[in-house]
Amino acid sequence: MSDEEEKGFVIKDRRLFPAEGEAVKPPESKAQTEPEPGPEKTAAKEPPPRREEREEAGPLPEVTLSTFIFSLSTSALLHLGEIPDPNTNQTVMNLGLAKQTIDIIGMLKEKTKGNLEEDESKLLENLLYELRMKYVAASKH
Repeated sequence: MSDEEEKGFVIKDRRLFPAEGEAVKPPESKAQTEPEPGPEKTAAKEPPPRREEREEAGPLPEVTLSTFIFSLSTSALLHLGEIPDPNTNQTVMNLGLAKQTIDIIGMLKEKTKGNLEEDESKLLENLLYELRMKYVAASKH
């Protein structure tokens, strides 16, 4: 083996509290040593939401097969141009990604056959039917 193959990767622990519970001084980064940009540069950039603001949206739903399937179907609807992108608030159609997402849901249906509860099975079947019909309609345009 050459030296390149033996190196692998490096993990840098950036936690502020180790397992012992004592606070650790955060390492100085390049951003901390550089001067703050002037007001003309900060006015153009909107600051990222604070942690408290992000958490106000409420807790995330429990991860179940149904919520996972709903998440995938929402992604398919986004790519079909049925719902706007939450980041840009614009509808964009990408039939390739829509088809791939629909195919993933179909694969999950086949791979989980016989292991699903009745309501999960009906959910998969109904969502797949609806998404496939929307895909056919969108591909005709």
